[in-house]
Amino acid sequence: MRIAMLSPIAWRTPPRHYGPWESVVSLLTEGLVSRGFDVTLFATGDSQTSGKLHAVCARGYEEDRSIMPKVWECLHISELFEHADAFDIIHNNFDFLPLTYTGLITTPVVTTIHGFSSPGILPVYKKYNGKVFYVSISNADRSPDLDYVKTIHHGIDIKLFDFEPEPDDYLLFFGRIHHDKGAKEALEIARACNKKLILAGIIQDEDYYRQHIEPHLDNDHAVYVGSADPVQRNQLLGKAGVLLHPIQFNEPFGLSVIESMACGTPVIAFNKGSMPELIENGKNGFLVKTVNEAIEATAHINDIDRSDCRRHVEKYFTVDRMVEEYIQVYKTVLEKTKREEHRPWGYYKILADDDTYKSKEIVVFPHKRLSLQRHRRRSEHWYIIDGPAQITLDDETFVLEPGQSVDIPKGALHRIANTGSENIRFIEVQTGDYFGEDDIERLEDDFGRG
Repeated sequence: MRIAMLSPIAWRTPPRHYGPWESVVSLLTEGLVSRGFDVTLFATGDSQTSGKLHAVCARGYEEDRSIMPKVWECLHISELFEHADAFDIIHNNFDFLPLTYTGLITTPVVTTIHGFSSPGILPVYKKYNGKVFYVSISNADRSPDLDYVKTIHHGIDIKLFDFEPEPDDYLLFFGRIHHDKGAKEALEIARACNKKLILAGIIQDEDYYRQHIEPHLDNDHAVYVGSADPVQRNQLLGKAGVLLHPIQFNEPFGLSVIESMACGTPVIAFNKGSMPELIENGKNGFLVKTVNEAIEATAHINDIDRSDCRRHVEKYFTVDRMVEEYIQVYKTVLEKTKREEHRPWGYYKILADDDTYKSKEIVVFPHKRLSLQRHRRRSEHWYIIDGPAQITLDDETFVLEPGQSVDIPKGALHRIANTGSENIRFIEVQTGDYFGEDDIERLEDDFGRG
């Protein structure tokens, strides 16, 4: 299976610090390659992979502000779709823009929806619903207007997270410094509990940081340590007494939540979005609704067995589980969209499948023939490429040579037979208002069908 993996280009894949989408793409790509799949990663030029790297953008535009995002996003996405025929399946992890290319190709596309940044992007997803196969990252983040092939929770490489049975006494906020993530509320909780709070993450909203966070930093009770790399992340999460996750939006998923639990650190989270799918209330953390409830939960954090947190991740949120579920999705999609169908008499390949016509390339093995059949809702045109082919049309039988053709009207009995010792190959063009296999009425068949 040849897989094209489309990653965003905001950050390197995998990211040096922040970059949740790029992190998931990297884990999935490496997991697939380790299982023998032929994966080409479309990402920034400085990305790292054991698969094949295809890049047109040298660095992430969030890491090099001289790079114009929209220009290089268009170049990046179009580069993949101009090579679509080289792949059996495309896995899009780049939001809605790549969907607008999918009508121009025949390679099936799986799109992981990593969240809806705005209701305004939904029309694009709705337009390509049915053409593209959507995967949700939580049941909470599904739109009722879309069809999904599966929900696949993110997984992490648990070997990168050390279990820490004896934490320090500080509280941790680990995420974007932004209203959505609730950094301000985390400070309120820590102050009320008279606990030290360490904040880590990129500053996504400078005004929010200056107004709600910076005035409370004292390098003692409230400390901001910036964006943490993987080593710092492991240390911060493992030594924390609890991760505070007072989100102010319906979060599609929460990587930091399962990363924290992998270290044994329980989580106190506002009960929004996907949180009930990640946290078992009272088992590996607490689901709360308000700051006051979070303050109360902090007093009971020692009731949580840290080993239960680790076991929960090992059972439900490993990268191996995630990779295996995506492999099953790929197989399902390829089965639904396969271009070549084998039959006892030969095989066919779908060349085009439109609302008003369908075309196939059909091969008939020597000394085999199709069933004597008719259609009620479509007519057909047969053009012989390799022959000769014996044609039955109602009560007439004749031979067509390569370059010759015949029209099959609606309702006409017809059959093609190969009486020679070489394969017959012909193009069939169907026109009408329906092209399903159940429009075949078989009157006689060598293989017991119909």
